Amino acid sequence: MPELRKHLDAYTGPDSTALVFTGQRGGVLRRGNFRKASGWSAAVAAIGLPGLHFHDLRHTGNTLAAQDGVRLADLKARMGHDSVRAAMIYQHATTSRDEAIRWAASADTLPTLSSRSVCPTWTNLRPSPNGA
Repeated sequence: MPELRKHLDAYTGPDSTALVFTGQRGGVLRRGNFRKASGWSAAVAAIGLPGLHFHDLRHTGNTLAAQDGVRLADLKARMGHDSVRAAMIYQHATTSRDEAIRWAASADTLPTLSSRSVCPTWTNLRPSPNGA
């Protein structure tokens, strides 16, 4: 994500709590003026996703974190949720995770280096039969 890092370095402050989206004077954008002030409609139309909502970004980020194995307690803290039920919304089942579970349940069929499409994080478990 070098492009994202470059963008954040150019348009946000160096502090880890720096705002990503700011108003004209550098302040917090409020919900009531976010779409207009950020040019949201034009931006999502320009990338071919005119129906994308800002909250979809939160959902995607938290789903990706869950898929990477972030603990439920950490997801709850990250999202500001008190209930397990609310945090569980981000625990989507995916085809790649289903494959990883299937492989884990079958010790005699551990994936090889050639099976990167199954689960990229498993590629170092066992060398492929051809030594690659």
